[in-house]
Amino acid sequence: MKPKNYSPTEKPISVVTGKFRSSNKHSNVWFVVPLFILLCFILLCFDYSALYITDTDETASSFSDTTQKSLSREPTKDVNFSRLLDDPLPDSCTGRYIYLHDLPGRFNSDLLQSCSLITRGTENNICPYLENFGFGPEIMDPDNVLLKQSWFSTNQFMLEVIFHNKMKKYTCLTHNSSLASAVFIPFYAGIDMSRYLWGFNISVRDSSSHELMDWLVKQREWSRMSGRDHFFVAGRIAWDFRRQTDNESDWGSKLRFLPESQNMSMMSIESSSWNNDYAIPYPTCFHPSSVDEISEWQDRMRSQKRMYLFAFAGAPRPEYKDSVRGKIIDECLESDDQCYLLDCNYGKVNCDNPVNVMKVFRNSVFCLQPPGDSYTRRSMFDSILAGCIPVFFHPGTAYAQYKWHLPKNHKSYSVYLPVKDVKEWDIKIKERLLEISEERVVRLREEVIKLIPSVVYANPSYGSEGNEDAFELAVKGMLEKIEEVREMMRQGKDGGEGFDDRDDYKYTFSPYEAQVLT
Repeated sequence: MKPKNYSPTEKPISVVTGKFRSSNKHSNVWFVVPLFILLCFILLCFDYSALYITDTDETASSFSDTTQKSLSREPTKDVNFSRLLDDPLPDSCTGRYIYLHDLPGRFNSDLLQSCSLITRGTENNICPYLENFGFGPEIMDPDNVLLKQSWFSTNQFMLEVIFHNKMKKYTCLTHNSSLASAVFIPFYAGIDMSRYLWGFNISVRDSSSHELMDWLVKQREWSRMSGRDHFFVAGRIAWDFRRQTDNESDWGSKLRFLPESQNMSMMSIESSSWNNDYAIPYPTCFHPSSVDEISEWQDRMRSQKRMYLFAFAGAPRPEYKDSVRGKIIDECLESDDQCYLLDCNYGKVNCDNPVNVMKVFRNSVFCLQPPGDSYTRRSMFDSILAGCIPVFFHPGTAYAQYKWHLPKNHKSYSVYLPVKDVKEWDIKIKERLLEISEERVVRLREEVIKLIPSVVYANPSYGSEGNEDAFELAVKGMLEKIEEVREMMRQGKDGGEGFDDRDDYKYTFSPYEAQVLT
């Protein structure tokens, strides 16, 4: 067979060099040299990139959890570029990270499994209130008094469960405790103690507190600040955890007087006289899922016509000799149609139903808020939800309590009628309230309505978009307090100085005398 004759344009192409084959044997040298250079270049690049990857991994390990996740999604070239510029990705959670301790179940989840024991000694069944993140059952509202799907039958003692569920969704939660600015302890202190308030000796009442402290001090997170960056939440007043003696007849537990606990901070519905106890709002029954729901409710309260000058929802406290409630009820009854009295005595209208409470408060200009079984009461937050201007008779009901959630200038949102001694009662409530100009009433009401986002515990899916709810403000306040202690330690000072000191002065009338309504 004769070999084929190729024209210049038909010469075969080499699959290696991509060039026309030549019959010249010396051209093979020019094929080998470029191939050798190409192979050397590939090997060099491989070695160089391997070095970069190792270096990047080491750098990324020092970043926050969020930043590490972000880096893992970026191409290696971009990561190296950022690293070379020494310009790491910004971390919005710096100074806000919280580590959530995974406690043994006996300190929280197991307590809910035996919910029927929580209110032993009372007629209430607490179990239904555990539904919906601790918000309780959704309220049926055929009269459209409330916003649908945003109101629940919430028990005030469920604050621990609500806060824990909110914390699980906290934006800056971290699994790396070395990054955390604070450590949250999800101990259901109030629920635990509620099982043993009646008929149990003090060793039983204090047992969980001792067990918790024993567990905490063994964790590596404790040693960093000896527990001063640890905090927990209680759904009862702080005094319930400060039993000062070992007498069996004394009320409550000794949790806050245990040496380790004194290094921690507690947030509860009412603070005590000690500096490491902080008050945060009672849970109301309004738990919005969006900012739009809050805005809709605020608009309703702004446009609401109010038929009554003032209102009081409560019952007398004849067993408390210093209670002003009897005087308030008497004045309300004497004020004819200018005061609405919602009688909360047993057997009367159910004051736990927010439909009944909101019907009264939304139709009233002022809502009277005397102390109850303790200084504080949930009713004051119900009045804020209704746009009803609260009237206080003691500084311990609000002014000395909720400093992260209420304005420092209490004249901007409330009326203060101090009563130091009920025996010296000389207040004519109706006359004093009528002295307030309509212009000031409008300003006060608007400030009250603006406070609504800051006193509600929104649904965990809630996006605040600048309107921080009660949970977010509480976390922010706690982080700031812990940072103050940390800064003292950086300066070589004793972080425990004044940390758990007692301050009874904050509940006296003196700091507020100059701002009495005239």
